Amino acid sequence: MRIICVAGARPNYMKIKPVMDALERRGAEVVLVHTGQHYDESMNEVFFRDLGIRPPDRFLGVGSGTHAEQTGRVMAAFEPLLDEVAPDAVVVVGDINSTLACALVTAKAGPLLAHVEAGLRSRDWSMPEEVNRVATDRVSDYLLAPSPDAAVNLRAEGYRDDQIHVVGNVMIDTLLANLERARKSDVLERYGLTRGEYGLVTLHRPANVDDPESLTALLKALGEIAGRCPLLLPVHPRAAGRLAELGVPGGIRLVPAAGYLDFIALQDSARVVLTDSGGIQEETTALGVPCVTLRDNTERPITVEQGTNVLAGRDPERIVATVNRVLDNPPAARCPELWDGHASDRIAEVLLGGGGASGRLRPTDLRVQDDPGN
Repeated sequence: MRIICVAGARPNYMKIKPVMDALERRGAEVVLVHTGQHYDESMNEVFFRDLGIRPPDRFLGVGSGTHAEQTGRVMAAFEPLLDEVAPDAVVVVGDINSTLACALVTAKAGPLLAHVEAGLRSRDWSMPEEVNRVATDRVSDYLLAPSPDAAVNLRAEGYRDDQIHVVGNVMIDTLLANLERARKSDVLERYGLTRGEYGLVTLHRPANVDDPESLTALLKALGEIAGRCPLLLPVHPRAAGRLAELGVPGGIRLVPAAGYLDFIALQDSARVVLTDSGGIQEETTALGVPCVTLRDNTERPITVEQGTNVLAGRDPERIVATVNRVLDNPPAARCPELWDGHASDRIAEVLLGGGGASGRLRPTDLRVQDDPGN
């Protein structure tokens, strides 16, 4: 089989690498397409180097823009490529604009479409990622769910059982494959940190960083927390300007955005992680590190139910109270079933064993039930 694997931004790289490897080990021809949604060094090249991802076969170079502009540019660039490559299937991962754009083009062109991380739901329609993941699921032939709760969401929305496959979490495949390498990083020495004696912070969600009033309130809460536990904040490009304008309280140290191995090392050694990232909720759960999520909801509730994650919302007083409670009584380390480093193998088995588009029901086909009266 010839399979296109699509990546576009930092959250995608850790998800697509193990899938590509598993497919190629089984003899598939894999074409890696990078849309260029993330393109600067701190969000792109360093991750390819750290993860050992080969150079993309095609680079679309779409760059930044509004959601509509970016989605439209990816679609316009991906359509002729898809026609030229003529794959049997396309694999998209996650919930970024590139994911939805390539999914829509694939659905109209005819190849089978597989969505890795299908079924995740935050129930927050104000999040662009929620719209992307719901729409991508709707046009996908293979819904590759990371956990049972995601499969429950899909069944409740009416998807057929033959579309849904609980395969586990590919992010954890990459984490476990690189954990020992990450633990050899000298990043703690570079920043003068001691294991278990600092907190790690990430901020990038528009609701948290685009509104100066919201960001000011968050920084006030972080400053209070830093009085008890010093905080390290690798600066996401999205937040850099705002943080420079507002300044940060004492006890919060700003550092450049970290590469994959350095960031895993920082998570692994942190006393607590404060984040608005979905992927970090998963990684901290796998590492057994307490995580406080600075959002009102999460599309990864299993990290709260079966992991080390606690939702704190965005109210400063609640955030401080939640972090203090976690520092005093850290959640027990727990990891969901199938987060075992072999999700990508299960994905490859599904894709390579499912046949071509002509032999499958498509996303809106109805399964014919046997009726003894017929």
